[in-house]
Amino acid sequence: MYMARIIVITSGKGGVGKTTSSASIATGLAQNAKKTVVIDFDIGLRNLDLIMGCERRVVYDFINIIQGESTLHQTLIKDKHTDNLYILPASQTRDKSFLTKIGVEKILDDLINKMNFEFIICDSPAGIDDGALMALYFADEAIITTNPEVSSVHDSDRILGILASKSKHSENAIPTMIKEYLLLTRYNPNRVTQGDMLSIEDVVEVLRIPILGVIPEDSSILKASNQGTPIILDKKSFAGQAYSDTVNRLLGKDCPFRFIKEQKKGFLKRLFKK
Repeated sequence: MYMARIIVITSGKGGVGKTTSSASIATGLAQNAKKTVVIDFDIGLRNLDLIMGCERRVVYDFINIIQGESTLHQTLIKDKHTDNLYILPASQTRDKSFLTKIGVEKILDDLINKMNFEFIICDSPAGIDDGALMALYFADEAIITTNPEVSSVHDSDRILGILASKSKHSENAIPTMIKEYLLLTRYNPNRVTQGDMLSIEDVVEVLRIPILGVIPEDSSILKASNQGTPIILDKKSFAGQAYSDTVNRLLGKDCPFRFIKEQKKGFLKRLFKK
């Protein structure tokens, strides 16, 4: 019998690429033949369905299930790009007070034991509000998403403190602690060299957790988001390739890090200062 993995993708501050990462990592797992569901915990805002390109197909949401107004089967949306992938959207009309531990636990239990999902990806809102705390409470693993800047890293350190004190594992003194990984987004080695951005080593030194992935700055991400397509499906983009590498590492495969060294400009580019 396999063990389902509940993974929260979280951060201390907004705008670091959590939902982009949730969509791509969930897609990548499904591409590896893992039955995967990605849950939007950002009650009241709801962006995951936009990035996944299924906003017009949302009829019921997470809160409807908790309130007994719909079933899991009615609410889950089958992804149109990738087999084995489902989306559980958040509500735009309710607030986070409708999220209850009993309600969330029942949904997670049904996803694992009745529907046989292998991976449950929890897309957390930023910070430490009720939605974020609920997203991380039941997690077995946490992917801490941060940009290589001081404020983002500082806020991520705070999230590590929350994981250590407010998760189900810590509350019940479960011997196996939550596995924590670092996902560094919007990384630009040229800007690191210029001193405008923290290096990978700087971030790891502060957070002291193993690094799972480094996603380069890439204009393709915005384009993919606007088209409702997870960037991992763009195999030509550096970001898409980096997310594929990240998923492979999550699955235990040995994968070298790419796009982390400064690109040397050729003679003509230097000449024309491009």
